[in-house]
Amino acid sequence: MEYFPIFMRLQGEPCLLVGGGEVGLRKARLLLSAGARLTVVSPELAPELAQMAARGEVAHIAANFEPAHIGRYKLVIAATDVRAVNRVVSDTAQALGIPVNVVDDPELSSYITPAIVDRSPLVIAVSTGGGVPVLARLVRARLESLIPAGFGRLARFATGFREQVKARFSNVEERRAFWEAVLEGPLAEQVMNGNEAAAREDMQRRLAAADAAPAGAVYLVGAGPGNPDLLTFRALRLMQQADVVLYDNLVAPELLELVRRDAERVFVGKQRANHTLPQEDINALLVRLAQEGKRVLRLKGGDPFTFGRGGEEIALLAAHNIPFEVVPGITSASGAAAYAGIPLTHRDHAQSVTFVTGHKKDGSITLDWPALTRSGQTVVVYMGLAMAEELCQAFISHGKAPATPAAVVEQATTPRQRTVLGTLETLPALIRANSISSPALIIVGEVVSLAPQLGWYRSSVDGA
Repeated sequence: MEYFPIFMRLQGEPCLLVGGGEVGLRKARLLLSAGARLTVVSPELAPELAQMAARGEVAHIAANFEPAHIGRYKLVIAATDVRAVNRVVSDTAQALGIPVNVVDDPELSSYITPAIVDRSPLVIAVSTGGGVPVLARLVRARLESLIPAGFGRLARFATGFREQVKARFSNVEERRAFWEAVLEGPLAEQVMNGNEAAAREDMQRRLAAADAAPAGAVYLVGAGPGNPDLLTFRALRLMQQADVVLYDNLVAPELLELVRRDAERVFVGKQRANHTLPQEDINALLVRLAQEGKRVLRLKGGDPFTFGRGGEEIALLAAHNIPFEVVPGITSASGAAAYAGIPLTHRDHAQSVTFVTGHKKDGSITLDWPALTRSGQTVVVYMGLAMAEELCQAFISHGKAPATPAAVVEQATTPRQRTVLGTLETLPALIRANSISSPALIIVGEVVSLAPQLGWYRSSVDGA
C-alpha cells in the first residue's frame, strides 16, 4: 500500500485550513462535521464560509498565509489555487510534524482525503492514492446506493449492546456468530426500519436465550419485471442475506445470479394448469422453513401484491406469528409498458388504467366488461396469453372496436423482450405467428398506437 488507511479523531481538536474559496468551503464542511475547531487563513471568504465565521463556527484570519500561522494544529489543509503558496504550507507543516493535505496535489501531501460514505458511526473511506479522485467518487456513489442510511442506526444500536454481548459470550467465535445472526437477520431490519423499541426487546430475549434456536423470518420480495437493474436496493440486500430462496417461473435467470451463492434455491413456479407446487403447499413451506430458523426469501416476479398472491402467503405467516416483510417491486405492467414505449396514461388517449388477470383461481375469465370497454382508459391483462383469442373477442363483443390498438409484450425489460403490435382483431393471430410465450402481458387501448413513435428499447415487431 502506498498509503496506510487510518481514521483520525478530530472532536475538539484545532485544525487549520488555508484558502477560503469554494474548494476550501467543501473541506471546511468535512472538518466541522468531524467536530474540529477550525481556523481559516484567507484574505477573503466564500459567502457560506463568511457566514460560518460570522456565526462563530470557524475562526478567520483575514490575511495571506505566512509560515507563522501554523502553530499547534492537529492537521492542516491547503486549498488555495496558488501552488507556490500550497508548497510553503506543506513544507512548514511537515517540518513541524503536522499531517498536511494539499487538495488535488498528492506530491505535496503527507496524507490524502478519501471519498467518504458517511453512515456514522459507520464510515467508509475510498481512495485511489490521489491518482484518480473521480474513480474514488464513482466507487463511493455505488456504495452509497448499496448501503442504506439505516446502517448508521444499526451501528449505534449494536454499539449500545457491545458490553452485554461481550459479557454473555466469553468465547470470541460464539460472540462473532451471535453478532452475525443479529446483524443479518430480522432484528437488524427492525432497527433500520426505525422500530428500535421492538428491536431492543428482541435483543434482550436473544441474550437471555442465546442457546435457543435462531428465529426465522420471511421476506416477500418483488423481483420486478425481469431486468436486474430495476431491482430496489432493499430487494438486492435481502437477496444477499437469505438462507433459502423460493422463486417462480416469472423470475428471470439473471436475477437469481444476484442471490447469495450458498443459499438453497427452491423452484415453486406456477403456470396455467401446471403447478410445480400448489399455492397451499408453498404457504406451508414458508411457515415450515421460517419455524426452522431460516431467513426465507420469497422472490416473485413483478410486485408481490399485484396478481402475485402475496396476500395469501403472508396471511398464513401472520396466523403463525412469523415475522415477515413485504418489499414492493416494479410491477410487470409498468415495466412492460415503459420498455415498449406505451404510456399507460396519456392526456390525449387514456385518463385511467386498469390491471386485470386473464383467469381467476377457478380458471374462468369472467370480468367487468362494461367497465373495461369504456373509452379513455388502458387495460393491462396479466396471465392472459393462453386466453388471448377469447379475451380479444370478449372486448369486441362487449362494444370495443375491432380496430382498437392492442399489444403483447414478451419477457419485458430483458434482452429477450419482443413487442408485437396489432389490434383486438389481429392480435391473436400475431401471437401465434410470432410464437409468443409466457411471461407476457397484453395491453389494450389507444395508447398502444404511440409505441412506434415512443418505443426506445429494441425494435418492435409491428403486426398491424
